[in-house]
Amino acid sequence: MTQEPEDNPTTGDTPTNHDAEPPAPSPDATQREPQAQTPREGFKVEARFEEASTVAGETEAPVGAATGQFPSENVVAAREREATASSGKYAFLVGAGILLSRIVGLVRQRVFAYYFGNSFAKDAFDAAFRIPNFLQNAFGEGALSASFIPVYANLLAKGDEEEANHVAGAVFTLLALVTSVLVLGGVLATPYLINIIAPGFEGARQELTLKLVRIFFPGAGLLVLSAWCLGVLNSHRRFFLSYTAPIIWNFAIIAALVGFGGWQSGGQMLSEDFGARLALMAAWGSVIGSALQFGVQLPTVFRLIKRLRLTFNFASAHLRTVVKNFLPVFVSRGVIQISAFVDQLLASYLPIGAVSALTFAQSIYTLPVSLFGMSVSAAELPAMSSATGSIEEVAGQLRRRLDGGLRQIAFFIVPSAMAFVALGDIIVGVLYRTGRFTDADVLYVWGIIAGSATGLLASTLGRLYSSTYYALHDTRTPLRYAVLRIVVSISLGVLLALYLPPALGIEPRWGVAGLTVASGMAGWVEFFLLRRTLNRRIGRTGLPFAYISKLWLAALLSAVIAWGIKLLVGRRHPLLLAALILVPYGLLYFAITTLFKLPEARTVVGRFTRYLPFGRR
Repeated sequence: MTQEPEDNPTTGDTPTNHDAEPPAPSPDATQREPQAQTPREGFKVEARFEEASTVAGETEAPVGAATGQFPSENVVAAREREATASSGKYAFLVGAGILLSRIVGLVRQRVFAYYFGNSFAKDAFDAAFRIPNFLQNAFGEGALSASFIPVYANLLAKGDEEEANHVAGAVFTLLALVTSVLVLGGVLATPYLINIIAPGFEGARQELTLKLVRIFFPGAGLLVLSAWCLGVLNSHRRFFLSYTAPIIWNFAIIAALVGFGGWQSGGQMLSEDFGARLALMAAWGSVIGSALQFGVQLPTVFRLIKRLRLTFNFASAHLRTVVKNFLPVFVSRGVIQISAFVDQLLASYLPIGAVSALTFAQSIYTLPVSLFGMSVSAAELPAMSSATGSIEEVAGQLRRRLDGGLRQIAFFIVPSAMAFVALGDIIVGVLYRTGRFTDADVLYVWGIIAGSATGLLASTLGRLYSSTYYALHDTRTPLRYAVLRIVVSISLGVLLALYLPPALGIEPRWGVAGLTVASGMAGWVEFFLLRRTLNRRIGRTGLPFAYISKLWLAALLSAVIAWGIKLLVGRRHPLLLAALILVPYGLLYFAITTLFKLPEARTVVGRFTRYLPFGRR
């Protein structure tokens, strides 16, 4: 039930010629679940693609550049090899951009921890940001990624820039209009929204939350438009800029906190009035940062779309496909955000600090999902959407891309989950142990991220499976399973968060850890359903049991040794503990997986040793 990781990244697409192209297929045609176990089924949408010999390259070459022909070999195979070789590069660019953004985001959270700890002002800030964040995540990022990119990237792959420009301009116009209405309505309806997301808040907490929501809404509208920029940039394979742009948003909030609060300590920092005023300044910093994040991407977008025109002409069949696919994804992302609201609602009934502790934990456990799950999924979606050839060839390309992506994701997510359980106190301490964030807060957040480990792998792998459905223009199947996931998550969350702690005789505040456990269990239900249905359509996919077993064994052995080091060194400064424990843990994992002769380990170690003196040639 916990919120999906959405740190301002979005995805982008490209334009094409609408008169020359056949109309986009109805998503319904791609969603009928076939009975036979054959790759031929479920690929109605790929039948419309042109022959490979007429399609421009979609990986290395920029849009409009010649890609060359291969007279002595099959063009589809040649382009597939080129795409496979470059997909790792694109995933690296996405991952690098997300890593830089998330590092700055963790710095932002550390500054929050210094000033607020798990206080009432931090509770109010986190609860207030949930409402406009719904608009940003559900309306902007996820929906655009799944509906805009497949259409736009396919138009670019065919070289139809005129129609692509038309689609991009019309999508921006429609997005700006609808977002403006929603922002205005949100500001006016704020008092009613507060009672929905945080009914447990009273008095000063409720009043501060209301003020913050009204400030946040305009910034959320700008972030939705920023998501459109990300969609365009990703479709043109300009991944790095789109995923580093949120850095400026984080810096704006940090500047507001430090500029207004200074490096104060003592009684004033403990004052509720000081915390409330500082939270309001941070909210205004968020609005300014949203405008800067949007503005920094515009110059590159304008260079890529040379004839961008804002238009209300929605006659294009491709635009209708975007809108038609947008609605199911919007509902799907909305369902996920509703789950986050339910978490917020349940946490608001727990003692003070539960809401802010959950937010601190989310900043940690969504990091590997963003770095490894989102980076691979974002890099693969445009390439999957541009797949061409016969039905069998397209199915084969999707299977190979999906299986390769699953291995990459699992290789990094498995040790992350193990670290959250065994070494979570070290991770939380090095990030947040400062100012008002005490040792007790460290243990509290550790319990929450340990709960998240139950479904970390399922949630991350599920992202890539959902991207494969989106590449097939099937947005309804992931929606059905997302709804089921939320129902399971909410049911388990109520049980584990509100009823289980009293039954076990433990403090009520630990119910927030039950929320992350419930979300993890529901994530596995969704993952198995996504995999089963897709396997019926394109053939068998998934991780080999031998491979995943080696990953868990390597992570377990590394954690045992790291835990032994932890017992030996005792209490030390959080930074020193991280260097003495987390670094050996990571190195041991890579060493053991290399001994297991896993290709992913050899690739990582090879890239690292290349920068060492003995690794240069």
